[in-house]
Amino acid sequence: MDWEWFGLNERNLVSAVTIIGIAALTNVACAVIGCYLVLRRMSLLGDAIAHAVLPGLVVAFLLGGTLSLPVLFLGAVAVGVLTAALTQTLHRFGGVSEDASMGVVFTSLFALGVVLIKYHGPSIDLDPDCVLSGLLELADDNLVSLGGLEIPRGLVTVLPVLAINLAFIGIFWKELLVASFDPAFAASLGFRPILLHYVLMALVALTTVASFEQVGSILVIAMLVLPGATANLLADRLGPMLVLASLCAALAAPIGFVLALWWDVNIAGAMTLVVGVLYLLAACFGPEHGLLSRLIRQATLRVRILAEDILGILFRAEETVPGQPVAIESLRQQLAAGPSFWLALRWLVHRGWVRREGKQLWLLPAGLEHARGLIRSHRLWETFEVVELGRDAERVHDSAMRVEHFLSPSLQAEISATVGDVAKDPHGKGIPQTSLETSQAPRPSASEVAEG
Repeated sequence: MDWEWFGLNERNLVSAVTIIGIAALTNVACAVIGCYLVLRRMSLLGDAIAHAVLPGLVVAFLLGGTLSLPVLFLGAVAVGVLTAALTQTLHRFGGVSEDASMGVVFTSLFALGVVLIKYHGPSIDLDPDCVLSGLLELADDNLVSLGGLEIPRGLVTVLPVLAINLAFIGIFWKELLVASFDPAFAASLGFRPILLHYVLMALVALTTVASFEQVGSILVIAMLVLPGATANLLADRLGPMLVLASLCAALAAPIGFVLALWWDVNIAGAMTLVVGVLYLLAACFGPEHGLLSRLIRQATLRVRILAEDILGILFRAEETVPGQPVAIESLRQQLAAGPSFWLALRWLVHRGWVRREGKQLWLLPAGLEHARGLIRSHRLWETFEVVELGRDAERVHDSAMRVEHFLSPSLQAEISATVGDVAKDPHGKGIPQTSLETSQAPRPSASEVAEG
């Protein structure tokens, strides 16, 4: 593109705003409907419909003799619904897995569309390359007259589709919410999830056709899947998910436009790259489901368990010989721990639960109370397994060592009520009594672990 990016004149600025605006509206129209495909685990079906509507466009032109949008919409929607129906038919009656049936249907229909375009090429103003990559670069030159005003054709095409998608979601919010997570429950409430499914597929086809001319099928497929998948990693509720998906899709328009100017590449392709990068960032750094967050939570959990294991050993030593210190090296060998051991030890010292002098540790009063709650969990669980499950007393220690870290005070009280008012565990050791407020050690945060 021969645009002077560092000296935009008025013409170029208007063109840039027009292209970014049309792309943003198109992206959001795809993203909001794509969220439901992601939730229903039907992203591949959106891909299938985006490819399969091509023969619908050709057949609509051959039958109607025009490239008017209503005629093309009807053809695309018909083939979109047909794609969903054929996929379900192959899956249900043909003994074919759902993903394989999607692959068979959409590749066959897409190939049919390409053949029809090539065969009827002289009479059809459809270019396979434009269908794939779109013509966003020419969006400001393709104008239509509306009420005496010259308006970009892409805006006239996409804006009503976005309005239809938002209206459908708003009107059938409750039905779509229930049907997306539990179709059987939706059917029991009389919501007719099958009908909702086919209407949703029709909207996917409608959105795909409205987007073809401007952004092409590649960006349509990306926007049907990636913004919703990105938002799904960042939000656990449908409302915030739709908002985040829309923001992600809209943000891809200006960033992709700038990258396309910088690299002199196709605008739709650059926008597709942007949403792919946004998904990778969410997958790596998402606060709840990101890879880094999961690694931090796992490391924090390991440190917390090691810290509680140290407290348990110190408490048992205190039971045997009160006031007797425990050697740090002995602790490390018993736990067979690596670097996490030293983090756990530093955290315990930082909390004021143990005192370290040289190579020895003492259990302090604050740590004693938390250790008492941990040992209470351990011995109550051993008693529960022997009394209620009939297990051998010699085989319950290992399982109690794992469970003791996750028994809340309320669960301890429930187990105590179940096994009866017992004072000793199956090995004859006393079950400590402790208050509900301090019976469980607080969980260290990632910052506390790092501070030690």
